[in-house]
Amino acid sequence: MMPLILIALAVVGLLIVMRREAGAAAAAWLLVILGLIGVLFDAEVTGFVLLIAAGLVAVCGLPSLRRRWLSPRAFAMFKKIAPKVSDTERTALEAGSVAWDGELFSGKPDWNQLLAYRDDGLTEEERSFLEHQCSMAAGMCSAWEIARERADLPPELWEYLKKEGFFGMIIPKEYGGLGFSAKAQSLVLQKLSVNETLMVTVGVPNSLGPGELLLKYGTEEQKKYYLPRLADGREIPCFGLTGPRAGSDATSLPDTGVVCKQEIDGDEVLGLRMTFSKRWITLAPVATVVGLAFRMFDPERLLGGEEDLGITCALVPRNTPGIQIGRRHHPIGSPFLNGPIHGKDIFVPLDTIIGGPEMAGEGWRMLVECLSVGRCVTLPSGASGTARYALGWTGGFARIRRQFNVPVAEMEGVQAPLARMAALAYISQAVVYQTANMIDHGVKPAVPSAILKYHLTEFQRLLLSDAMDIHGGKAVTVGPRNYIGIGYSANPVAITVEGANIMTRNLMIFGQGAIRCHPYVLKELDAKDKDDAAAFDEAFFGHMGLIFGNASRAFTQAVGFGKADTPFDAVAAPYARDISRLSAGFSLCADAAMASLGSQLKTREMLSARLGDVLSNLYLLSMLLKAWHEGDQVEGEDKLLHYSAIYLLYHTEQAFVEIFDNLPRRGLAKTLKAIVMPLGRRWYMPRDHLSKSIAQLVSHHTPLRSKLIRDTWDEQKEGQKDNPLARYTALLAQYDRAEPLYRKLNKAYAKGELPVDALHPEERVEAAHRKHILNDDDTAFMREFEAEVLDMLTVDDFAFDAFALDKSKVNWHGTDVDQSETGGLSGAAEATPEVNSDRETSRKRKPKVSVNK
Repeated sequence: MMPLILIALAVVGLLIVMRREAGAAAAAWLLVILGLIGVLFDAEVTGFVLLIAAGLVAVCGLPSLRRRWLSPRAFAMFKKIAPKVSDTERTALEAGSVAWDGELFSGKPDWNQLLAYRDDGLTEEERSFLEHQCSMAAGMCSAWEIARERADLPPELWEYLKKEGFFGMIIPKEYGGLGFSAKAQSLVLQKLSVNETLMVTVGVPNSLGPGELLLKYGTEEQKKYYLPRLADGREIPCFGLTGPRAGSDATSLPDTGVVCKQEIDGDEVLGLRMTFSKRWITLAPVATVVGLAFRMFDPERLLGGEEDLGITCALVPRNTPGIQIGRRHHPIGSPFLNGPIHGKDIFVPLDTIIGGPEMAGEGWRMLVECLSVGRCVTLPSGASGTARYALGWTGGFARIRRQFNVPVAEMEGVQAPLARMAALAYISQAVVYQTANMIDHGVKPAVPSAILKYHLTEFQRLLLSDAMDIHGGKAVTVGPRNYIGIGYSANPVAITVEGANIMTRNLMIFGQGAIRCHPYVLKELDAKDKDDAAAFDEAFFGHMGLIFGNASRAFTQAVGFGKADTPFDAVAAPYARDISRLSAGFSLCADAAMASLGSQLKTREMLSARLGDVLSNLYLLSMLLKAWHEGDQVEGEDKLLHYSAIYLLYHTEQAFVEIFDNLPRRGLAKTLKAIVMPLGRRWYMPRDHLSKSIAQLVSHHTPLRSKLIRDTWDEQKEGQKDNPLARYTALLAQYDRAEPLYRKLNKAYAKGELPVDALHPEERVEAAHRKHILNDDDTAFMREFEAEVLDMLTVDDFAFDAFALDKSKVNWHGTDVDQSETGGLSGAAEATPEVNSDRETSRKRKPKVSVNK
């Protein structure tokens, strides 16, 4: 019995030592004590085995001993197998900072560090801008007019954006900008996401581009000249990075700038002769100042340094002789201004380099450092804003759209995607806001920027697909009344730009995080590059301690021992504890993958993607829990938190399962599975009862729906374009009165109390009034309510030849269509329905085109 007791005590004791990462000395002393007990109490064999184990631990783990024999051998092997980190990779790795992503990589996240990023909210100025200027700008947008009639924002909206400083949100007040926080910028872009072209037009100048580059790297002279002009819209910027040969691999730029001299007005000027071909450049067709990234060469050594100076960024005025600019690309779904820029042998002075000549060759560092912040804000905010609007529209539509005598929101087939939409919108709002709050605290989130860009735009893709399915024919019929179809068709743009999602998931999230966020890997690589044996010893054996610690934490927490402490309430705490558990498992699997595959892991993109999925879902859920902890919860929100957390944890475990199934070292995979998931899966997709409850909450006028669509354009004022979100909100506010009346009408019809040919709701209302089934007040209410419902369900139709650009090629198919009634493009241009801004009277409109009812 004594041997078994000693072995059990040794296992438990070592697990505790490993969990605490107490080091080799603690483990050795534990084994010595247990070994001596065995020798003294009639368990000599077990005791001697434990003493031998203590000696091995001491020889391999104590610094004074291991450095004599083990560390040199480990260092020599590491030099052979460690991947080579290129200069461009190192620049990307060193860009930005590490915050909560590093905590997740450690396997022992400290929740107090996350909560230390307190949210102070918006300033009064920021809140006022969000509620007034943003509402005004949104109210000037008609999706159909912008996408199909103008292919641009209306001139009065352009002027309003310039006058109110929308293009200068990131520019400090000292230079004439608004000086907004990252949270305010994000919420502004979310509100403007009611229209994709509007959001992009405002978002791009406030993201990666001349403004941000000048702020961080420009000379004082450049700042004083350009920043005030960018802030008030006198200058419209664009930034040329991508081209025919350089897309996601931006370091492969073939565009060049060669240092040379040229005589200008009798003076010899030192400058650059540039040749470039850029495409997919947002705002290029109207830009007045062009930021360019190019490879800089100095073949004559006029600057006295290297011939190949590297990637450089410059600001070139549009009117520079030789620039070809003004043509447009046509982005799918949304006509935001985007086009190519070309130049051949154009000459610009050397002081056009952002930051001056001393910043020659620093362009790649400038770009990746700025991208780590900008990519966290613009596209994720657009995706989150789109989610707010799509959920608001779809919940309203599902409630008023009746089939089989019930709202489609009561059908389980609709409730499932509607609940998923609510969860994705809820997660997106929390993640983008909390990450922006970190930026306001000085964090430069390199890895989270990739997480947000990929996952939130993928959420947008799934959410819009669900919205289209629920809307059905309403959404697939193009026209002024279709408020969602244009955004749906434009979604691939968000998936593709600022790092295509395929590349971001497969190469960037884990590929960058594995080195940048890991507590020891970057230190080990630095020690290798510097040939510093002492630094390697400290980093390597710290790494070993982390591996053993994570193995212990993952296993013990999986079987229910030693649960992590969390600062959350009873609703959120179980999910936080599982994040801690799975974080340990993730860190262990990441180390196992790097150790077993070495440099091959770079090319094992599917494994890298799944490891990135684990990290991403843990990050998303962490931000969601922080938002729950700090926010004012509303009725029913706990259900949505449960659904969202379960959804993310399910996908986290699914990624683990796929990692274990695909690791090439099968013995290692089985060992990892036994440690990380010894009892199998714990999480499955959310249960049906949650889906049903959430679908009800977001398709009625509830506090939860109001919270999910807050900070959107949800008003309808005189002079504004039609606002379907405001109209749905008004209908839902009246729905509790309408639903009993619908039931009364259906019951009366079923009992034969109404004429058998009263097939339309309007006919049943009138018949019920005549038979005194409905009183005067209820009849008047239902007339107005049903008229508004019908108008919201109405779709557009057009003249036969409306979509043909060349009317001479129209094939009339021998029909009897009255060609005098065709409207061509002018007819289509007139197809925008009038907007009745009187909210107190019937909203039934008189469209200028015939409509299918």
